[in-house]
Amino acid sequence: MLKAINHSDRPAPAAYSQAMEATGVSRMLFISGQVGTAADGSVPEGVGEQARLAIANMNALLEQAGMTNRNLAKVTIYLTDESNLPEFMSAGGGSLPSPPPATTLLIVRALADPRLLVEIEAIAVA
Repeated sequence: MLKAINHSDRPAPAAYSQAMEATGVSRMLFISGQVGTAADGSVPEGVGEQARLAIANMNALLEQAGMTNRNLAKVTIYLTDESNLPEFMSAGGGSLPSPPPATTLLIVRALADPRLLVEIEAIAVA
């Protein structure tokens, strides 16, 4: 169903696939940007905990749709500060399936709430 495609003349990236081919798809799930907000509305200060919560929130939506992170075809990550990249990678790096989905990471000026440091949106297929 999902097949990673990377340039054949260079090493495959470790943290993402350059393209994902989806075949035999009967359902698509478009996940709006998930942020590091807990169920009670609280927002932790660090990007690591926010990343863990954003990923957990995304995984909960996947589960509600009868999917897992292995159904992720495309992920877009927004960080508000490039200096948070190492902590984000440490917190979220092990949560992606193998092969990882096609991924874009952007450094943006701000998110909807100034307390938010990371937002993750995704497309999943089944």
